[in-house]
Amino acid sequence: MSADLPSQAETVVIGAGAVGCSVAYHLSEVGAEDVVVVDQGPLPVTGGSSVHAPGIMFQTSPSKIQTKAAYYTSRLLSDAGVYAEVGGIELARSEDRMDFLRRRVEWAESYGLPEPQLLSPEEVTEHLPLVNEDEILGGYYSPTDGRVDGIAALQWYIAKSDAADFYGNVEVTDLDVSGGSVGAVETDRGTIDCDRCVIATNNWGYQTAQMADLDLPIAPVEHQYVVTEALEELAGADSNVGNNTEGLEVPGNSDIQEYMSEGPHRPVGRDQDNSLYFRTHGDSIGLGSYNHETLSVDPDAMGKNTEDSQASVHSFTSEHWEKATHPDREKSPKQAFDELLPATKDVEYEATENGIFVFTPDGMPAIGPTHVDGLWSALAIWWTHSGGYGKILAEWMENGVPRLPSGPVDTGGVHVRRFSPHAGEKDYFVDKGATRYRQVYSIVEPRWQPDTHRGLRTSPFYHQQKELGAEFYQSGGWESAQWYDSNADLVEEYEAQIPDQDGWQSINRSEIEAAEHLHTRDAVSMFDMTSFSSIMIEGADAGNFLQRMCSNDIDIDVGDVRYSLLLNEGGGILADVTVVRLDEEEYMVTTGGGNSPGIHGGWLEDHAPETVSVTVEEGAKSTIGLWGPKSRLLLQRCTDVDLSNEAFPFFSAKQIYVGEVPVIALRVSYVGELGWELWAPSEYGQRLWKTLREAGRDLDVRPMGGGALESMRLEKGYRLWGTDIDTDSNPYEAGLGFAVDLDTDFVGKDALEAAKAEGVDTEITPITLDDSTDILLSGRPVFVDGEPQGYVQAADFGYTIGESIAYTYLPSEYTEAGTDVQVRCEGELYDATVRDEPLFDPGREKIIR
Repeated sequence: MSADLPSQAETVVIGAGAVGCSVAYHLSEVGAEDVVVVDQGPLPVTGGSSVHAPGIMFQTSPSKIQTKAAYYTSRLLSDAGVYAEVGGIELARSEDRMDFLRRRVEWAESYGLPEPQLLSPEEVTEHLPLVNEDEILGGYYSPTDGRVDGIAALQWYIAKSDAADFYGNVEVTDLDVSGGSVGAVETDRGTIDCDRCVIATNNWGYQTAQMADLDLPIAPVEHQYVVTEALEELAGADSNVGNNTEGLEVPGNSDIQEYMSEGPHRPVGRDQDNSLYFRTHGDSIGLGSYNHETLSVDPDAMGKNTEDSQASVHSFTSEHWEKATHPDREKSPKQAFDELLPATKDVEYEATENGIFVFTPDGMPAIGPTHVDGLWSALAIWWTHSGGYGKILAEWMENGVPRLPSGPVDTGGVHVRRFSPHAGEKDYFVDKGATRYRQVYSIVEPRWQPDTHRGLRTSPFYHQQKELGAEFYQSGGWESAQWYDSNADLVEEYEAQIPDQDGWQSINRSEIEAAEHLHTRDAVSMFDMTSFSSIMIEGADAGNFLQRMCSNDIDIDVGDVRYSLLLNEGGGILADVTVVRLDEEEYMVTTGGGNSPGIHGGWLEDHAPETVSVTVEEGAKSTIGLWGPKSRLLLQRCTDVDLSNEAFPFFSAKQIYVGEVPVIALRVSYVGELGWELWAPSEYGQRLWKTLREAGRDLDVRPMGGGALESMRLEKGYRLWGTDIDTDSNPYEAGLGFAVDLDTDFVGKDALEAAKAEGVDTEITPITLDDSTDILLSGRPVFVDGEPQGYVQAADFGYTIGESIAYTYLPSEYTEAGTDVQVRCEGELYDATVRDEPLFDPGREKIIR
């Protein structure tokens, strides 16, 4: 650590906590030079959440990237000698939680955590003798879980980050942004010119981003932790309390740091039924609680260290410990702990805190390049995942490919640019963060939908859809119909083809989704695609630009449509897109909704030369997918344009009128049926809907929701970015080699040439269940000869083919059709068989006619 602040650095990392230090360390590891890390607090005890956290690390998550990042972190910090691998046990005090713990085992098997186990109550208390065996039904044991010594880990990072210099007691006062790029970091001790900057300030993330005029949705909240006096039941355990922070500058009261530095000698534990967790601190025990009403902190009010307190620690509020204030919990934290850990009843507390940490609106981290060139985000990350995300971000910054040693990772769910435009409004993201806090230990149902902040973004068809009884699901703020109650009469018509579903898999599903699927195969349906994105690419160099960005050959004629991929430098799939040439210098690129506009549109915006205009149209067009064997007949009634296969072939486009509505019509289909996508300016949306509905009444045209879309696209084997394909797979692994033209020059080509030469080790493949009609859930392990070889990427029932479908990536030697596999889901082991794709209409006779 140096005293004099430099005036220039290649990279400045703001924040010297778990994440900032991890980024600096990993930048050093991948070959970066000239890194400067600054923090407003002293080093290593900065006063941020990293030094008041108890350091507990439970690695298992339904999210693959979270689990992978956690496991990497535990291995890194274990090798560094700052991690106590005492194991972790999650307890069940209800049957629902016991079912949930079985899911934990399945996620661990899917994502590679070693030796996950379910324990009986007796086995739990062998590990955790303080637990009242009568209060529990069992537990989930992950032997590599444990606890990180926060201060020791920060000291290790600082010592091992060869390319970085660290500076404490430096307050960042502004970020210099000019021409859309970061150029300098201003501090109270001078200005540091830089090429790039990383925001790793977590609790202060919103404030730091505001300096660059970015509204990042980072919501600070408080949660409680206490450390008991020495317990007789733990007598004999070593304790160094009083000497742990000797020689260190500690802001405010040092009690918290003294106890947090004291390691556990028993497994760390969680009682998620009561939103609690615990671990030993030598001969004391620490008790953590999310079991209280959300205590949100104004993101603008996050302050600084004082002589009396640390900036991210608020005073302990006894009422939230002794009273039941959590809206979903009947017991107070103290009552629940007294019952579970009787030894803690009526003891004194040696240290207490309301510690602050952060949530995003969806509860996931916010990492990656921001809208400001050279400015990177590393926010909303806990100790558990800090090492992994530091590695991912460093690789991304230096090599253009987010990855861990195990391979590339999918960043779609954690990308800082995934958030919709409204997400940066402070009241919105603070409230959303409060909801995520409330749910942090809750069992969240499949396809759960929020009750608040609804109706933010609606298509022009919204009122018609409501009249038809649409059940709306929200994504990216958009209200999208999942099914329509007006189609309930179809359930009886197709009853013989719709198997019953029950259990966890059936929650928030409707038989109407299946009926809409089957009706579309027989007749014609209208699907609202307004939440999907169009990106307009214009200019004299538009064609050359798209050729560089797309994996396929984009040298197409006006009116042609081409399916392609956007790849990163490592050949990972950033997006699959449809490219439409509308004129000599004008193209329309279509992609999905949700986080696509920010991530995919942003990728194109960031790479466009000055001679090319890129306009991301989010909600500018109202779009209808008109699909089914009667779609041509219906659409022909509404337009003078010849819609025959000869005049308007598959994968072509025309600018036509549908009634009075000007439309860009694409002859494409995401459901494997004859049909068109009809893209119209939003102000014409209501008329477009009405025109098609009225023209198709005698054809029994119906609205169709997202549930039917998912089951239909899986029957056809069409990919969905973020589910089947993402940045941790390349086109050859994903079965999309047909969308790669190596005779062209594009981003990621070198990596794909190398991958093709080496051969594909893993491939995506469909499997179907042998003797069951149950719908599987994603993230569940797929076994070959008893060993986990993959996991379910996506699954649904194929109502046309009459079989339950799942897609998975398997080692190539197991992807031959007819191979026997098994899938574990909800504790049941299903026999299944690898199949050739597509499962439906392999000759494309339904589409091309």
